[in-house]
Amino acid sequence: MNDAVPLTRDLVLIGGGHTHALVLRKWGMDPLPGVRVTVINPGPTAPYSGMLPGFVAGHYSREALDIDLVRLARFAGARVVIGAAVGIDRAARQIHVPGRPPIGFDVASVDVGITSEMPALPGFAEFGVPAKPLGLFATRWEQFLAAPGQARVAVIGGGVAGCELAMAMAFALRGRGRDAQVMLVDRSEVAQELPDPTRKALMAALQRNGVAVSAQADVSHLDDRGVHLTSGACIEADLIVGAAGARPHDWLAETGLALNAGFITVSPTLQSSDPAIFAAGDCADLAFDPRPKAGVYAVRAAPVLLQNLKASLSGAPLRKFKPQKDYLKLISLGEKRALGQRFGTTLQGPLMWRWKDRIDQRFMQKFRDLPAMAPAPLPKPHALGVPEALGPKPLCGGCGAKVGRGVLGETLSRLPVSARDDVLSAPGDDAATLQIGDMRQVLTTDHLRAFTQDPVLMARITAVHALGDIWAMGADPQAVLTSVTLPRMSAALQARTMDEIMTSANEVMTSAGAAIVGGHSSVGAELTIGFSVTGLCARAPITLAGARVGDALILTKPIGTGVILAAEMQSAARGEWAAGALASMARPQGDAAQVLAGAHAMTDVTGFGLAGHLMGICEASGVGAHLALDKIPVLKGALELAGQGHRSTLFADNAALLPGLAQDALTELLFDPQTAGGLLASVAPEAAPGVLAALQDLGYKAAQIGVVTETRGQITLS
Repeated sequence: MNDAVPLTRDLVLIGGGHTHALVLRKWGMDPLPGVRVTVINPGPTAPYSGMLPGFVAGHYSREALDIDLVRLARFAGARVVIGAAVGIDRAARQIHVPGRPPIGFDVASVDVGITSEMPALPGFAEFGVPAKPLGLFATRWEQFLAAPGQARVAVIGGGVAGCELAMAMAFALRGRGRDAQVMLVDRSEVAQELPDPTRKALMAALQRNGVAVSAQADVSHLDDRGVHLTSGACIEADLIVGAAGARPHDWLAETGLALNAGFITVSPTLQSSDPAIFAAGDCADLAFDPRPKAGVYAVRAAPVLLQNLKASLSGAPLRKFKPQKDYLKLISLGEKRALGQRFGTTLQGPLMWRWKDRIDQRFMQKFRDLPAMAPAPLPKPHALGVPEALGPKPLCGGCGAKVGRGVLGETLSRLPVSARDDVLSAPGDDAATLQIGDMRQVLTTDHLRAFTQDPVLMARITAVHALGDIWAMGADPQAVLTSVTLPRMSAALQARTMDEIMTSANEVMTSAGAAIVGGHSSVGAELTIGFSVTGLCARAPITLAGARVGDALILTKPIGTGVILAAEMQSAARGEWAAGALASMARPQGDAAQVLAGAHAMTDVTGFGLAGHLMGICEASGVGAHLALDKIPVLKGALELAGQGHRSTLFADNAALLPGLAQDALTELLFDPQTAGGLLASVAPEAAPGVLAALQDLGYKAAQIGVVTETRGQITLS
C-alpha cells in the first residue's frame, strides 16, 4: 500500500469465508490506495470445509484444514478483529462485535458461512455438537477420537455432508481399534438431493463403512443417553453431531436486509438490499439465479466481489456474477476413496479421491505460499550507512522498537542529580516517586509504535503496558494523559479511529481506577499511542532495591512476545500464536499487583527482557539470581520461532548486557523484549506458595522461576 496516500474509506469484511480469503489474497497483490481494510472473524483461522471429512478420517492434520487469517491479513495490509459479529447498524454504518467499540464502515461484505446448530431441538445445546462452525467440532472430535473404549456416534442429518462425516468417523475409529457404532439419522431419506445412480453408490459406501441408517426418523430431544425419537426409541450415543442442512446465523435477521429463509438476498452484483453491503458464500442467497450451497460458487464469486468492492469504494461501474449451471460434486467415502458426479455421470474410487485431494490442496496452497512482495528499492544515491541502519528486516513495534539499554543508560547517567527534595527517585526506577505532603505519588510514561493494525487492541495493550510501572511499584493508578499520533486519514476516519482508541483506553484505565484527564494528538507517518500515568502510594513504593537472598522470584506472564511479533511481521508466525501473544499483552495486572503487594522488590518485564529487568533488581538490591529455565513460562510458538532464528530488533542490545548467557533458543528468550509483560517479584520464600496459588487462581500462568542469591550482579541458570 502507498502510505503517502491518506486513508479515506473503510472496507470491512465480516467473516473469513472462502470468498473473503480469496479477496484478501488478491487485495494484497493489488490494493486500492486510500482504503483501510478490516476482517472480522471469530478466530485467527478459518477452516476449509472441503477438507473436513479428510481431517476427520485422519488423512489431514488439523493445521492443514486452516486458512491463517492473521498471516493473510498481514499480507493484505488489513487489520484482523478476532471476534464474532453480532449485528450491523446500517443507519450508523457500524458493525457490532462484543467486547469492543463498534467498527465503522463505508462498504461492508458478509461471508460468515452457515451453522449446523439446532437451537430448536431440546437438549442439543447441552449434548450435541454442530458440524459447523468447524472449529468447535474439530476440537471435540480430536478429544473423542483420543478417548479409549467403545465409540457410539449419532449424526443427525442425512445430506451429503452428514454422510461424509459418518463414513469418515467410522473409518477413523476403526483405524484406532475402537468398537465403533455410527448411526446416521434423518427425518426423510438419506442423500435424497442426489440423482438415483449417485445415491445408490453413496448408500453402498455407507454400508461398506459400517454406517447404520435410521431414515424417516423424527428426533424429539437429546440427553446424556443419546438421540430420542418421537417413536419412543433411543439411539444411544457418546457423541452426537448435528449436520442437518444449512442454517443461517440468527443475527442476520436483525440487520434489516432483505432475506430469503434467513440468508441475505443478493443481486447479480452481489449487493444486498443495502448497496453498501455485499454478501457471498453460503450466507448469501443468489435470488437472481438460485443455486445450492456449495463452495464452488464461493470461489467463483471472489473475483467479481473484489472488483465490485473496489468499484463501490472508487466510484467505478460494477460487474455481474454469473454462476455456472453445474459443477463437479466430489464426495469423500471415509477411506481414500471418493464419489464424483457431474452431468449425470457417476464415478468412484481412489482416483476420484486423488482428484479431490489435488483440488483441495491447490486451493489451500494459495494461502500457504503467499507471493513475496518486494520492498521498495532505496533511492540512489543515498548516504553511507543507510542499508546498515535499515537492517535486514522491518523495524519491530512495541518495546522491540525501544532504544537499547546501553545507549539509554549512558544518556541518563549524564543527567544531573535532581536538587528537589520532593523528587525521591533517580533515573532507572520503573517510575518517578514524588513526595506530595504526606502522600507519595509515582509518575511514568510509555509510548509505543503500533505493531497491530487494530487501534482498539493497540490502545488496550499500550494502556496495560503503561500501567505496568504503576502496578510494579505497588501504587494505585490515579490520572492519565494520552498522546496519540494518527497516520494521514480523512476527518471521518480520524473520528472513527480516535473513538476506538479512547473508548478502549478508557475502559482499561477506568477498570484500573484511573481517570483520563487530557492529552495530545497529532498526525504523522504511522500510528503511535502513549500514556503518562500517575499513581498514589499509601505506603513506601516497591522498588528495584529490596530483594533479599533466598527470596523466590515469581513471574506472572509467559515471555516471548518480542520474537512472536518479529516473526509475525515477516509472516512467519502462526495466527494462533500471534493471537495468543496479543491476548497475553492485553491482560491487565491490577489484581496480580494486589496479590504481590508484600513483595520485597518488583518490576514489570518489558523492553530489556526478563534477564535485563532481573539484572536491574540485582544491581539495585546488591544481590544475584539463579533461574530454573524449565520453570519459566513461555508463550506458545515462541520457542519454535526462536529456534528458527527469529529475533526482535532489540535482541542484540539486550543480549550484550550479559555476554555468553544466550546459548540456545530458550536462553535467547531471556533477552526477548516484552511488551506489557508480566510482573517480576522478589517474594519472601515462606510467602511464595500462597502468592503463586493466588495468582494461578486468578488465571495467570504464573510461576516461581528462580531464587535470589548472594552472587552480586550475577545471573546463573540451570
